[in-house]
Amino acid sequence: MDSSNNEVIHDFPPFLKVYADGRTEKYIKMDFVPAGLDPKTGVQTKDVVVSPEIGLRARIFIPKVITPDQKLPLLVQYHGGGFCIGSSVDTVTHNFLSSLVTQANVIAISIDYRLAPEHPLPIAYDDSWAGLQWIATHSNGLGPEPWLNDHADLGRVFLEGESAGANIAHHVAVRAGVTKLAGLRIVGLLVVHPFFGGKERDEMYKFLCPTSSGCDDDPKLNPAVDPHLKSMACDRVLVFVAEKDWLKPRGVAYYETLVNSGWGGTVEFFETKGEDHCFFLFNSTCENAMSLMKKMVDFINHN
Repeated sequence: MDSSNNEVIHDFPPFLKVYADGRTEKYIKMDFVPAGLDPKTGVQTKDVVVSPEIGLRARIFIPKVITPDQKLPLLVQYHGGGFCIGSSVDTVTHNFLSSLVTQANVIAISIDYRLAPEHPLPIAYDDSWAGLQWIATHSNGLGPEPWLNDHADLGRVFLEGESAGANIAHHVAVRAGVTKLAGLRIVGLLVVHPFFGGKERDEMYKFLCPTSSGCDDDPKLNPAVDPHLKSMACDRVLVFVAEKDWLKPRGVAYYETLVNSGWGGTVEFFETKGEDHCFFLFNSTCENAMSLMKKMVDFINHN
């Protein structure tokens, strides 16, 4: 092999590096959890095909105690990972959603959008949107997935994402408003430690999304320049940031943008002191993680 092919031309730790011959190498290797019964929480999971044409899948989480005709709020989750790592079936997502489903008494579905750079952005956005459209087909109780037909209250839908997933969740909510998506009602949006670019990560985003300038004039990196922001289809938003997270300023700016946008809903802000980016996914039993989880649960169960 030509040694020049081993030259690293892009390096974006802790996500990926790119070699001169076009190969990519991802720094983090994820562990996966098979669908079935979670012994710790009693949560049942099932993997479903959203679109066989593109291989789009999702995982559904149902709490331990649910009666045959019981309808629960539905949480639609978009995992983080810089748009290039992570999955709806990895250990981190599984543990987080199993805990949230148990504590909030909701059904959750994690959309397993395709990852960049193998599938360049905006494919992840389009997959995530396709997932919500598929969910909406269950509004009459005749959709393709019985768990959603039987147990999901599509009049009480929440979108949630962490990091890159928070970016995706926001844009899906805006798209739902612009298109006036029928069949479900998005009550709330949980935006957790959102990735809206900044510093060197703008260059990574530009690599993952070749059609993007990678700068603040891209609405996907800067919601303040999105002319459709006022159309966002939800009633309430909860923005989470962490004090030591280098992305905190972008999260604060997002909150302030919503407050001043004329969007018309209500927005809350929750900062965790002394913690870094997405700490709660990797240390879920610490006091700050439990406080963050309680805030999520209270937001979902707010009447």
